[in-house]
Amino acid sequence: MTPFKNICPAPILAPMNPHPPLAHRRILLIIAGSIAAYKSLDLIRRLREAGADVRCILTRGGAQFITPLSVAALSENHVYTDLFSLTDEQEMGHIRLARDCDLVLVAPASANLMARFAHGLADDLAATVLLATDKPVLLAPAMNPVMWQNQATQENLATLIRRGVKIITPESGDMACGETGAGRLPEIAEIVTRVIDFFTAHKPLTGKTALVTSGPTHEPLDPVRFLGNRSSGKQGHALAAELAKAGASVTLVSGPVSEAPPAGVSVISVETADQMLNACLTTLPADIAICAAAVADFRPEAATATKIKKNGDAALHLTLVPNPDILATLARHPQRPGLLIGFAAETNNHLENAHRKLAAKGCDWLLLNDVSGGKVFGKDTNRLTLFRQTPTGTSQTDIPPQSKIDLARHIVAAIIKEYATHDHPA
Repeated sequence: MTPFKNICPAPILAPMNPHPPLAHRRILLIIAGSIAAYKSLDLIRRLREAGADVRCILTRGGAQFITPLSVAALSENHVYTDLFSLTDEQEMGHIRLARDCDLVLVAPASANLMARFAHGLADDLAATVLLATDKPVLLAPAMNPVMWQNQATQENLATLIRRGVKIITPESGDMACGETGAGRLPEIAEIVTRVIDFFTAHKPLTGKTALVTSGPTHEPLDPVRFLGNRSSGKQGHALAAELAKAGASVTLVSGPVSEAPPAGVSVISVETADQMLNACLTTLPADIAICAAAVADFRPEAATATKIKKNGDAALHLTLVPNPDILATLARHPQRPGLLIGFAAETNNHLENAHRKLAAKGCDWLLLNDVSGGKVFGKDTNRLTLFRQTPTGTSQTDIPPQSKIDLARHIVAAIIKEYATHDHPA
């Protein structure tokens, strides 16, 4: 727990919109040394109202105008200030801080920070993160009009634009220094709009169709009882939501869960494995299929029409028959999805079982899920190991423990990268 967490024990800016435009988006806000830094407090509020999770880096210059305490109170996250803080590095190293976000927003961006960014300096935390990030960067400059027009600043600006950095052009008007001209920090509403527009436009899976299965299946034993499992559907639903955010047209085939349907996703609700298979087949063809559902492997041979009554102390004997293998069926189907991803929920011999399942099912990727002791079902966090079929064999990537939403982001980012480098026929 960070030193600032107890300032606001209850969320102060719970979004009123059931589908806020920046829901589940993680923004790293860098606040540089400019008198406009005080406006960043309102920016944090507005970004959070739009649903974003905002983490902040406050430079030494920025801290001359606002305090870490005020930034922490509004963001409800720890504020990072020092590149060499052992506490911060233990909690979240600067490399992870640079990568564990969807967008790096610098507002205000000072002439000094822009210069250091353009020349690849890493002499404080903000500059180091800008150099280490592989995420998109959006700058909102704010400075004296003469500084803004200075040839050095304009050359640094041109260098950053050439490298793909996005710029929100400063506005013209009266400045705090008494001068008039271009250099004012853009209106906060404009910055928030540009952030929302970025995520709206940045949808690399536009035109792709995706199928996701989620949750458990319930196999009827009688009108009252069923065979099932403890799957909550949180991971599958998070994957469907992230695919939709990336622009894919997503169909979610869900077993019985209490999770709310993700925004922008078509949902088919089912109960049994047979129903789930049939629903999946109706969605084909698909570019991407992720079989995240915990499908019951067996079902009663026949469900009774009336409730099975207890017969004294006599044992009850059930005959179970195998359920259809949805993942293997999709792998063999004439309209096989272009990228087929399965899950393996294992309690023992994890690696051995995952390798065997990857080979037997015929999928492209397999995500190993350690469910021993019920430590994943219904929880908000998880850890996965990704196995991929490659021309030279099988690769294995361990994904660190994190929230299921963050895991979904990680997997969808890998899918986007896969489509950027390989062709996958639908």
